[in-house]
Amino acid sequence: MTTWQGWHRFAATAPPTPPQPGDPPRTTEQRLAYHSAFVTIRTPAISQLATQIRTLMILGRHQQTTARPSLIVTGPAAAGKTTALLNVGRTCHLAHTRKNPPPPGTAHTAVPVAYVLVPPGATAKTLVTEFARYLGIPVTTRMTQTQITDAVCHTYTTAGIQLVLIDEIHRLNPRTTTGAQTADLLKDLTERLPATFVYAGINVTDTPLFSGVRGAQLAGRATLVDCGPLPARHGTRHPFREVITDIENALDLPHHTPGTLNRHAPYLHQRTAGRIGSLARLIRQAAITAICDGTERITKQSLDAIRLDHLAEQHSRPHQHK
Repeated sequence: MTTWQGWHRFAATAPPTPPQPGDPPRTTEQRLAYHSAFVTIRTPAISQLATQIRTLMILGRHQQTTARPSLIVTGPAAAGKTTALLNVGRTCHLAHTRKNPPPPGTAHTAVPVAYVLVPPGATAKTLVTEFARYLGIPVTTRMTQTQITDAVCHTYTTAGIQLVLIDEIHRLNPRTTTGAQTADLLKDLTERLPATFVYAGINVTDTPLFSGVRGAQLAGRATLVDCGPLPARHGTRHPFREVITDIENALDLPHHTPGTLNRHAPYLHQRTAGRIGSLARLIRQAAITAICDGTERITKQSLDAIRLDHLAEQHSRPHQHK
């Protein structure tokens, strides 16, 4: 998705849908593919991010003299940051293309969203080259960073990019010379492009991104959206249990007993530490196993047999023998 063609294919492809009453049964292969791709569960972070982006895009729409306000999506690994980012980006893309269909008889397609990954050990030149690669802007080894940046700003403005999503922002370290130059490049792009920037990374507030003069500039312009672990309880609500219910309702397992996963919410919260990414992986993997072994249901025993990502296993291990 770090090229326009890939992003457009992702945004324009209808997401998977849960089985509906009256639908003909899906084949085994179709159900395996469904649980592999699966639906996007609308978490509180996705709802908050969607509202913030919509508001900030309107706020910065006619801003001319300074950089538009931006957003930073932060949280631990496996907390659903990238999923939230992509989901909101797709929504923005589809909303824009509905309002701005291509003129009759042309193949021109609106280009409202850009998605860029910060490369490992990013320098200013390698990062701006990623911006260029997204829209297929020709770059040669002889081109200077300034030349590439000028080409990016011109092409992005002409293409009508309104939302720039930058993932893995925690890879930047403004305390190093190359990191500082890369942070300066991002500041330059936010001031030259008529777009809203959204950054996502692991525990961004604990990194050097928010320290020093450059960090203060970023923090002063950005709203923070925390994709932290879902609490088992928040006031009178039970956010984690609500997400479990949504996931369970989306399963395509003919012999699964509804409410089983909801009853095991405390166990699931302990195993995943409330991380939506770990939770979704655990349940999807259990569903695929249930299809493959013919049981067609998820039980606590089958969940126990699933090995989770190492981060979640590390967290749950001290509790397993209590």
